[in-house]
Amino acid sequence: MADLSVVGKHNHATMEDVEKSPTKTSGDEFECEFTPREQKHIIHRVDRRLVVTVGILYCISLMDRTNLSAAAIAGMTKELNLGVLIGTVSRYSVVTLVFFTTYVVFQPPATIIVRKLGPRIFLSVIVVLWGAVMLGMGFVNDWESLAALRVVLGILEAGFFPSCVYLLSTWYTRYDVGKRYSCFYILGSLASACAGILAYGLMQMKGLQGYAGWRWIFIVEGALTMFLGIGGYFAIVDFPDKAHKSLWFLNERETKYIMDRVNRDRGDANIQPFSAAKFLRAGLDIKIWGYAMIFFNTTTVSYALAYFLPIILTENMGFSVGAAQCLVAPPYAFAAIVMFTTGYIGDKYKMRGPIIAFNMLLCLIGLPIMGFHSNAAVRYFGVFLTTAGANSNVPATMAYQANNIRGQWKRAFCSATLVGFGGIGGIAGGLVFRSQDAPDYHPGLYACIATSLLTLVILAITTVVFVIQNKRAARGEIELEDSDEDHQRGFRYTI
Repeated sequence: MADLSVVGKHNHATMEDVEKSPTKTSGDEFECEFTPREQKHIIHRVDRRLVVTVGILYCISLMDRTNLSAAAIAGMTKELNLGVLIGTVSRYSVVTLVFFTTYVVFQPPATIIVRKLGPRIFLSVIVVLWGAVMLGMGFVNDWESLAALRVVLGILEAGFFPSCVYLLSTWYTRYDVGKRYSCFYILGSLASACAGILAYGLMQMKGLQGYAGWRWIFIVEGALTMFLGIGGYFAIVDFPDKAHKSLWFLNERETKYIMDRVNRDRGDANIQPFSAAKFLRAGLDIKIWGYAMIFFNTTTVSYALAYFLPIILTENMGFSVGAAQCLVAPPYAFAAIVMFTTGYIGDKYKMRGPIIAFNMLLCLIGLPIMGFHSNAAVRYFGVFLTTAGANSNVPATMAYQANNIRGQWKRAFCSATLVGFGGIGGIAGGLVFRSQDAPDYHPGLYACIATSLLTLVILAITTVVFVIQNKRAARGEIELEDSDEDHQRGFRYTI
């Protein structure tokens, strides 16, 4: 994790230390007034200020989004009668589902709004507001009120993830972004790992002030979210072209270095004036929908685990409530290790497709073990493989699309559609494990296996297309990613 390491007393290289003679970096191949050491210090500062800040906020976002399962087994299901069926679907599944209806719908405009308002204002405000909604969920007395608050939560959280994906992609070159996406998402995985343990601790507050333990899960985590949202305003940085105005984060010369670096890599660091036609025209590129479908397949599995793993551990594997809350943590910790390792390898060897294929193979091995082995301990081992494969594929897919899209507004559109389809995957993930299929949940397992196989099929198709297009570009027959925003010749798809 060298690129995110703390540099100690050299965190902020002063301009007095800058050598006047131009240097070249081995990776960027452009004239630069900073020494290689100073260049690394600048990137480290970006890592610590940008990746860590949005990662911590995403950690809270994912915790707030998935603490429903912890509250469910802590007494919420019984108190609010969430086990009652509405047709063939339980009230609990409806409560998980309604979040994604607004979460998907409100994502496309989010990347436009964050560009206009700036990340500091937009992201910090929505974090504080959804923290207030989470806190309010601790005081509901019926399942309809809980569902209504989940709808509002979906509206507020809709803008966060696509805006972060878009913001990160504007700061880094194509073969730097994989590790950063992994670190960003690792913090989310750690949230999922620790959420169960935290929830178990908060459950012990049962009876305090007359509130049930599950209510304290929402109250405490909601208040924590609001606090971090306020702090986020002072830590979040703007887009590279405006970064020197973000609380003296970078000066203009350092900002120019970042932008020159990105321009040299893919030629899209400078923002073009917004045009609705230009923004929506990106939807005509079939590749964007291929990336989105891969993300849908991935999030179907990851959300299914997030929402139902504690329930599966209790009903299918026979663990107690306390044990299930704590046993959620180790698979996500293992997923974090796999996630960073694959992100590092992908950046180092400049590949994306094989990483996605590897992650899906982990799922295809883990899901049958998790669902069909007779021994509960072995089934729990399957949970490790499935959790690692599904969650590691989230940053891998983000890096795959980021490497193969150029143009600021096309990138914004792609981030919105990618995460939007991830939200649809959340809807699917919230429905695949139905209460009537307990305790084996075989239909849900079949659905997760099918999405993993579909990812491999789509990946094979895009790989063939990329190889053909790269060969044609090498012969000078076409200019890849041809549009009025794409000026750099020699661009090749990353396979």
